[in-house]
Amino acid sequence: MSIQIVQPNNNVELRLPDGRVLSGPRGAQVGEFLQQVKDDFKAPIVAAVINNEIHELTYTIEIEAHCKPVTMDTADGARIYRRSLVFLLEMAFADLFPTGKLTIDHSLSSGGFYCQVTGRGTLSQSELDALRSHMQKLVKEDHAYERKEVPAQEAIEYFKQLGYDDKVRLFAYRRKDYVTLYSLNGQMDYMHGYMVPSTSYLRWFDLNLINGGFTIQFPRRHAPTELEPMGDYPKLINTFRQYGDWLTSLNIDNVGALNDAVMSGRADELVLV
Repeated sequence: MSIQIVQPNNNVELRLPDGRVLSGPRGAQVGEFLQQVKDDFKAPIVAAVINNEIHELTYTIEIEAHCKPVTMDTADGARIYRRSLVFLLEMAFADLFPTGKLTIDHSLSSGGFYCQVTGRGTLSQSELDALRSHMQKLVKEDHAYERKEVPAQEAIEYFKQLGYDDKVRLFAYRRKDYVTLYSLNGQMDYMHGYMVPSTSYLRWFDLNLINGGFTIQFPRRHAPTELEPMGDYPKLINTFRQYGDWLTSLNIDNVGALNDAVMSGRADELVLV
């Protein structure tokens, strides 16, 4: 056996679960590797498991690795798509209605979230149509989602300036000294998990007015590129609104406020409610 010292190879190999091997430049993003095989999967690829650890498609490959694509018909892939779509909605809403506050509330069984607007009147049909069109425009333009780590105090100051008291309260209890934020066209938010690389991945959604708010609809796992017919949920939505009113009256309409209430000794009161 002969062992030699050699110069590092400029290429690296990515091994797929089916035995195929992708070769490309060291430092290329995993999403660039997977472009070569994306049409072999029934659902869009939105992330990848590299050596048993999930990563975004912007993750760079520096060494040989095993790679399992994460598609929208998996639990992780569906969550990444929904989370990324919510970020798109928030940024588009801020563009069109800067004085309003958007709250993403409860999930719906047909694949969607119930949303409410405060700080201004509820959205009209024409305003909702404009919001949908703006989101579609951002998708077509393929804006990148930029991930950045910032000091926790810097994040607190940023959200304080925007009047996002829920985020300020949330980060006050953060144990790590940094926060991972995502930005789109200069606007940043905290998204609680992994995201798609850019807006062009978010082609499947719809917005519908419903009972004083609106829904954002997204595909479900079994049909990742289709939208199911939106059901009618008058009793459920009324229950959501009543629940939200209770939380507002208790001043715990976000996680940071809940943390404040527990720390101030109000846990028993909240349990009784």
